[in-house]
This record gives sequence, structure tokens and C-alpha cells, in this order.
Amino acid sequence: KAAFINFISDEEWKSIEPVSSWFGPSSFLMSSMSALFKLSMWIRHGHGYLTENLGIPVWGSYAVFGLATLFLGMILGLVSAALGAD
Repeated sequence: KAAFINFISDEEWKSIEPVSSWFGPSSFLMSSMSALFKLSMWIRHGHGYLTENLGIPVWGSYAVFGLATLFLGMILGLVSAALGAD
């Protein structure tokens, strides 16, 4: 606590180089990383729900997520093809 107070009162913070806007918390890169982390946590909780609450075997949970990935890819591909047909 004392070191932090000294850091502020002695204005040591002025000698620190600011973080580049590319790596700032509100940048596109960091927002994307945050979204990917949230997606991975959602997948992890979904896997836990399928295996622990519903009693689906682990390979069954992998199959569910694999099929969901395939279908989502097909839907996105169809939408992309439909929008690009103009």
C-alpha cells in the first residue's frame, strides 16, 4: 500500500510509457480476445452441462459441438453465397 501511495505522490507514474492504443483495453484486438475468451467459457460450461447434468458421454458432447460447428459453417457459407450473388 505504501509503495502505491509513493508511486502516486512522487509522480513516478509520469516516467511510465503509456500502452499503445493497439493494445488498449477498448481496442478492436483486445475486444476480440475478450469475445473469444467468453466464447470458450460458454463452450466449457455447455460441455459441463451436457456431461454432468444430462449424462451425455464426453465423446457425445464433442460430437454435439462438432455438428454445431459444421452446421454454423454451412449456414454462414449459404448466407455469404447469397449476399455475394448480386
